[in-house]
Amino acid sequence: MKTLPRLLIVDDEKNTREGLARSFRLDWDVITAENAEAALRLMRTEKADVILSDLRMPGLDGLAFLERLRAGGEGAPPCVIMTAYADLKTGIAAMKAGAWDFITKPLNLDAVEEVLKSALKASRQRLPAAPKTAAEAVIIDANPSSGKLRSSAVAVKTAAVPAAVEGLPGMLGVSSSMQEVFDLVRRVAPARSTVLISGESGTGKEGVARALHALSDRSAAPFVAVHCAALNANLLESELFGHEKGAFTSATGRRAGRFEAADGGTVFLDEIGEIDASIQVKLLRVLETRSFERVGGSETLRVDVRIVAATNRDLKRMVEEGKFREDLYYRLDVIRVHLPPLRERPDDIPALLAAALGQACADNRRQIRGFTSGALALLVRHPWPGNVRELRNVVEGSVVRCRGELIDVGDLPAGFGESPRPALAASPEPRRDNSLDVGVHERNLILEALRRANNSRTEAAKLLGMSRRTLHRRLQELGLESGEG
Repeated sequence: MKTLPRLLIVDDEKNTREGLARSFRLDWDVITAENAEAALRLMRTEKADVILSDLRMPGLDGLAFLERLRAGGEGAPPCVIMTAYADLKTGIAAMKAGAWDFITKPLNLDAVEEVLKSALKASRQRLPAAPKTAAEAVIIDANPSSGKLRSSAVAVKTAAVPAAVEGLPGMLGVSSSMQEVFDLVRRVAPARSTVLISGESGTGKEGVARALHALSDRSAAPFVAVHCAALNANLLESELFGHEKGAFTSATGRRAGRFEAADGGTVFLDEIGEIDASIQVKLLRVLETRSFERVGGSETLRVDVRIVAATNRDLKRMVEEGKFREDLYYRLDVIRVHLPPLRERPDDIPALLAAALGQACADNRRQIRGFTSGALALLVRHPWPGNVRELRNVVEGSVVRCRGELIDVGDLPAGFGESPRPALAASPEPRRDNSLDVGVHERNLILEALRRANNSRTEAAKLLGMSRRTLHRRLQELGLESGEG
């Protein structure tokens, strides 16, 4: 008979403790303790391979528990800490105190199981706990009143440990493409060179510009943003360079422009591809000599500014078409930072959802714990043509509409997630990526997946993009029956 690894669950909430124990007894020999003191007493006579402990408990909390475990020597089992989203800073402290990993509540059982397996492997191989750059968090569909844990099929990676954004204010991302952006920004921020930020609308180009300024030695001086597409040529010229009294009909006095206001700091020119040819000439001179004249004036003014420009257009093609000056293009494109669209970095979507949810709740004085599995499935699979800006707007609107503790499918914008593709039931063949969307029609999707898989739960789970364990639970909860596979 196979000997199961032993898991010690420490949590003062009885429903949570017993629910977790029931969930993991299939693969683990589970023992439980209602607090840290009881766990330490139990460990005098019982050996555990892995510990899963709550962070906030009466008496000894999780951090103190970790200290006592560490004091016991290198033979102490790896400990995974459970913490609420609001306790993430403390969760990071737990990692520093020696926790193998930490996971956020509400819990996703599949995600927890993966972390426990990783900890068990380390326990058996005597591997040291590796530093984490991001913690796995899950936002689940829960039924607290019954004490029953219901796992979502969708696990969420959040940038809970801010290694991905450390020293890069206002930016978030765990994908490799965004890590490359962050690294480049850190390297070029101290320089004086002009930076051109390219990317689709809504990808966060202004955030990059602000980060470049914040990480430079100009951070104490002004950061001045100008949205070029919002102004016609005459207004933009006056806005950038200022004007003298009488320069035009409404010029009743002298006015300093944005370049003067930003002296010593950074000027951010958003949508630089929209500027008129006459403005391009004056801007080229500023880049070459750091000097200009106000509109209607003859005095040459000199400024010390760094210019950061952004565009969602192909400036090189515009040069070829004669719509943008070639010399200005090369003066702007000294250092290029390209922001990939959100659809090309899906690993960032859950982290951005979590951050947007927290911000929207704070702005609107709401207390919402997360998303139901159906809503979350639609959100993580949405192509986000409007990129990060669209994501933030969708989450904020959903927060305002939400009537409960979890954002559900009905709280999302009308028609959100609808696709012109035929419905699943009308499609005789699976999609080429061999997966099915798990959304609001979960029951029908599961039945269709089982039909396609000839009632094999293992194959159906693969089609649905969930684990076999999760599919088994969903079948029970939905009252569905099928053959074993």
